[in-house]
Amino acid sequence: MESTQEQILIYGITLLFLFLAVVFYVRKLRKSSGVVDEKIRIAKEEGLFEPVSLHPYVDPNSCIGSGACIIACPEKDVLGYSNGRATVINASRCVGHGACFHACPTQAISLLIGTEQRGVDLPHVNPFFETNVKGIYIAGEIGGMGLIKNAIEQGRQAVDNLAKSLEPSIDAEYDLVVIGAGPAGISATLQAKKRNLRSITLEQDSIGGTVYSYPRNKIVMTSPMDIPLHGKVKLYETGKKELIDLWNSILGKNGINILENTRVNNIFRENGLLIVKTDDNRQFVTQKVLLAIGRRGSPRKLNIPGEDLPKVFYWLMEPENVSGMDVLVVGGGDSAIEAALSLADGNRVTLLYRQETFSRLKPANDALVKEAIRSKRIHAEMNSNLVSIEDKRVVLRMADNLEKTIDNDVVYIFAGGELPAGFLSNCGITITKKFGERILSHAKK
Repeated sequence: MESTQEQILIYGITLLFLFLAVVFYVRKLRKSSGVVDEKIRIAKEEGLFEPVSLHPYVDPNSCIGSGACIIACPEKDVLGYSNGRATVINASRCVGHGACFHACPTQAISLLIGTEQRGVDLPHVNPFFETNVKGIYIAGEIGGMGLIKNAIEQGRQAVDNLAKSLEPSIDAEYDLVVIGAGPAGISATLQAKKRNLRSITLEQDSIGGTVYSYPRNKIVMTSPMDIPLHGKVKLYETGKKELIDLWNSILGKNGINILENTRVNNIFRENGLLIVKTDDNRQFVTQKVLLAIGRRGSPRKLNIPGEDLPKVFYWLMEPENVSGMDVLVVGGGDSAIEAALSLADGNRVTLLYRQETFSRLKPANDALVKEAIRSKRIHAEMNSNLVSIEDKRVVLRMADNLEKTIDNDVVYIFAGGELPAGFLSNCGITITKKFGERILSHAKK
């Protein structure tokens, strides 16, 4: 009898503990969901909820709420935990890292480009990185994958794919011409060397591509990568100079020379081969071409009077060389904010932005620029536009539609980059607008 009562008591206590555990879990879940819901509300107010281009999509029917994707994401608050499942908070901060995609134990995450409301222009490529023009391939940022690690991987994969259809019997000067020496182009160049292909790489500026135009001390990578002919590199916080020095070292050790300051203006087919033509009228005859030119190789211009003056720049490489000047920085993105902050000490900096508030900034940049404006290290002209540029001044159009003239020595314009649509179209490459299309997803059985 006592034994039965003891068993009932133990059973009752166990049920009580289970009940309390469930109550505690539900309360914790509600509290956590409330925090994330508030973050989503703020993200919507600040324009950070809607993605700019690449972003994660969580399938609610597959997500089990493990939180692995949230832990794996290197960016802050792109993903959160709400109602027992992962959810997107600040989609515009996604950098296409792909860590969430690989970390999810149930393959519930895909990476999408564009949304139903906002399309993104991308050149047409098949799963093997080949465009609609036979023999022309695309890798890296121009194809939608902008992160350095992803671009390096795509460059390697693209070369492996195109190498399968090379024909040894064809008499061409090269097996492959790589256009662009950014992350994807350098990776492709090294992989071509590894596979003993006859190849050459052309770069319109300097080795590093878009990375070369970054400020000297800018952090450009936050994850390990595997570089062909070198191996794995574990650099979690890498400066621009360190990364470019590494690439130059690897290229040098493998006896690879890249033709810098060589701009390609056309690619056409002749007698079954591809002809790559440059601005200086040189021609390179090849079986295959890999475009790794990036989306921001051509900065977007404002098309205003005086924009062709020598004091106008579209990137800031060495802010330490600018001192004692009246500086105008145009733009409200991270690049503009970082430039303004790096110039704030020792210069009189005006930050001009066409919107009333900054949006889609990295949290650290957002906090730093607001503090710099409050402390008057930077003067901000919001909801305003640059009308014209003169030798010693600039003209602004203010919110009230009146014009204002301020002294100026140098102008930095950060209006983003333009997809080289004209060049791609001249080559016959089809450009399509992607509205929420999956570009990285698991093959579900």
